[in-house]
Amino acid sequence: MAKKASKKPAKAAAKKATKTASPKAVKKPAKAAAKSPAKKAATKPAKPAAKAPAKASKALAVRKAPAAKTVAAKTVTAKAAPKPAPKPAAAPKPAPEKIAPAPSVAAEGAKAPAFQLPRDGGATVSLSDYAGQKLVIFFYPRASTPGCTKEAIDFTRLSADFQATNTAVLGVSADPLKAQETFRDKFALGIPLLSDATQTMLKSYGAWGEKSMYGKIFEGVLRTTVLIDAKGNVAKIWRGVKVDGHADAVLEEARRI
Repeated sequence: MAKKASKKPAKAAAKKATKTASPKAVKKPAKAAAKSPAKKAATKPAKPAAKAPAKASKALAVRKAPAAKTVAAKTVTAKAAPKPAPKPAAAPKPAPEKIAPAPSVAAEGAKAPAFQLPRDGGATVSLSDYAGQKLVIFFYPRASTPGCTKEAIDFTRLSADFQATNTAVLGVSADPLKAQETFRDKFALGIPLLSDATQTMLKSYGAWGEKSMYGKIFEGVLRTTVLIDAKGNVAKIWRGVKVDGHADAVLEEARRI
């Protein structure tokens, strides 16, 4: 009875050993080993490793994107900022007042101022008409008044003597032509009488200005006589003329030059 009992345990141990050493048991671990992650890793490339940089770059792009937007926003803000208002232009300085030059006035030794005026009878007389000869111009205040009448008569009386010295004689006032013609006819005057209604010639020869009579001050013709030589220069000027003997004194000067 003791021997049978000992064989059974021995057989049981042998079966266990056989099962343990059987090919099936050995194959299973091999298959498991074939299916292990190490084999999979060796045969197939690791996808997560390739995707990681892409994710990282996307993350970087996402991080950088706000910065780009910020720059763009700043740029837009800078452009949209209102321009500073332009500084008001300085008020232009007032131009200096232009002062018209004073008209030249006849002076001894200088060229005689040119002129062109109507004379009794309607013709026109100018300085150039007397080129190459001497010329006497007597300026009188008003036709047909006592002093002016005497002066005009004296120059008429001496007209032939003046011609003998190659000297022409002209009378000038601010009277209109009609008054000049009446004056000529009334006193049989034989010298041309010029009308300077605008006082242009009178001023250029210094024969127009302020004067007084009976306590009243006014502007008018200043009794003046000018002698011009054959070259067109002013040889002598008489201002504030006294009528008596004046025509004779002018004739003597004309003879002298």
